[in-house]
Amino acid sequence: MVTDRIIDVSSEPARLSIRYKQLVIENDGEEQTTIPVEDIATVVVSNPCVSYTHAVFSELAGKGATVVICDGKHLPAAMMIPLVANSTQTERFAIQAVTHIPVRKKLWQQVVKAKIRAQAKLLMDVRGEDMGLMAISRRVSSGDSENMEGTASRRYWPALFNDEAFVRRRDGPDQNRFLNYGYAVLRAITARAICASGLHPSLGLFHHNRYDPFCLADDLMEPYRPIVDRAVVAWMKDHDPFGEVNREVKQALIEPLTGRFVVDGECRTLFDLIGRTTSSLAAVYEGKRTSLALPEL
Repeated sequence: MVTDRIIDVSSEPARLSIRYKQLVIENDGEEQTTIPVEDIATVVVSNPCVSYTHAVFSELAGKGATVVICDGKHLPAAMMIPLVANSTQTERFAIQAVTHIPVRKKLWQQVVKAKIRAQAKLLMDVRGEDMGLMAISRRVSSGDSENMEGTASRRYWPALFNDEAFVRRRDGPDQNRFLNYGYAVLRAITARAICASGLHPSLGLFHHNRYDPFCLADDLMEPYRPIVDRAVVAWMKDHDPFGEVNREVKQALIEPLTGRFVVDGECRTLFDLIGRTTSSLAAVYEGKRTSLALPEL
């Protein structure tokens, strides 16, 4: 069963515990909130005054859920993912680790093309033109050796926010903070799907930072980033880019990630779509297919 509830615990101090297979969230002066553990995909915590029982982590991990811990700037500082999520993961880890570089480069080419196409479609929706991104997507070579991703990015961000001075920076004090939060949740969703497919999240296609345990998640989430971008653009229509990252904006960013998408005439959740992408990657590693399943949203 694919679960799709994202629980955000950040607005005030809370205590998390487990009772009868339910996640119990207790706030001072408020009634308890209970959620079936099997319905939870991700728990995001950024309030420094949240406490847990050990059962919270063991039960969430047992159901395949991820936990994202954010720092004081609402940036992800740690992520917990289940170690055992697929019965064939040891075999797949071994195949994944020895995949030839040319194969990884071809796969990265597919990822970058899909990302730029998604960015182009978003620009068409919000600005009425794609700023040449669709043409750029057709120029992406194996491994993106000419960095078409960077070329597209330099056109994409100023056009998306209608601000020539805007630069995507992880530590930016403006709407970059909203993007950071949405991407943190998307990253957790992707890491969860990777583990469910029996793959290791640290063995990436392109990203290879020795200190990053989620390189593959950073790779495979790329084509899905415009979902978050669209939500931030919508929020920015009526809100200050320097406003607080509060419960309201978080809800606005999470809602699209738990929505439904029509792909090939079928209504699918984001968890299902990313799961198909990760499963297709496992099939490529096993020699059963040559391309990734990257839906056009």
